[in-house]
Amino acid sequence: MNHDSYSDDHLRSVLTSVKTIAMVGASNNPARPSFGVLKYLMDHGYRVLAVNPGLAGKDIAGAPVYATLADIPEPVDMIDIFRNSEAVAGVVDEALGMSPLPKIVWMQLGVRNDEAAARAEAAGLTVIMNRCPKIEHGRLLGGASAP
Repeated sequence: MNHDSYSDDHLRSVLTSVKTIAMVGASNNPARPSFGVLKYLMDHGYRVLAVNPGLAGKDIAGAPVYATLADIPEPVDMIDIFRNSEAVAGVVDEALGMSPLPKIVWMQLGVRNDEAAARAEAAGLTVIMNRCPKIEHGRLLGGASAP
């Protein structure tokens, strides 16, 4: 797939197919973008599970927090990665160890890792890079789109 450009139809299809999102790198600091995106997604009907080892066992805006993807006790549709591009490879490896596999790996604005994307796609996952689901949801499906 060409990861430099995604059609609106493709992004809309991804966002409407997802129910449960694991957000890796979620923060409990309201000033952080990941907090705003987590809250927006929850407010728009998604079940969000936060992944942050330093906050495991707590919650962020009502979302339960787990130390790792492997600790999440239920299937997830999408992994939303709020980590830097270098950390993506490890997150994708962890996602590929989940059972069942998630359907989507989504890397936030400014985050891109082509090698990790290729591994995820080889396993049958859809990959979106350098985009924000909050912005795309707001733009394509309605709602506030500012990060």
